[in-house]
Amino acid sequence: MEFGFKLSPSSAVNLDQVDLSLYERLAAIEPDLRICMACGSCSATCTAAPFTGMSVRKVILDLQRGKEKEAAKMLSGCMLCGKCTMVCPRGINTRHLILSLCRIYGTKAKEEGK
Repeated sequence: MEFGFKLSPSSAVNLDQVDLSLYERLAAIEPDLRICMACGSCSATCTAAPFTGMSVRKVILDLQRGKEKEAAKMLSGCMLCGKCTMVCPRGINTRHLILSLCRIYGTKAKEEGK
């Protein structure tokens, strides 16, 4: 019987089975990653966010949840303007964090032959 809607697949993340190797590599290079409190100040000031959906906060949360592809896709919308760095209440150099992540993710993609 058709009801006019369908159920979407579950987006639940089993944190016990998540591969956090990329997050840990980034945290080793950028210790500031661990002090982010996900306040959203970076996202609120992002020039690219309204057009691309870019959010440093979401990138970090996606990495913590093992959603590397979603994080990498979001990074492509970053203009590296640095506004997010200026407003971060924890003083995280988000611009440098993004550049480091792009470097690490690029290295991982090369290792996998992509």
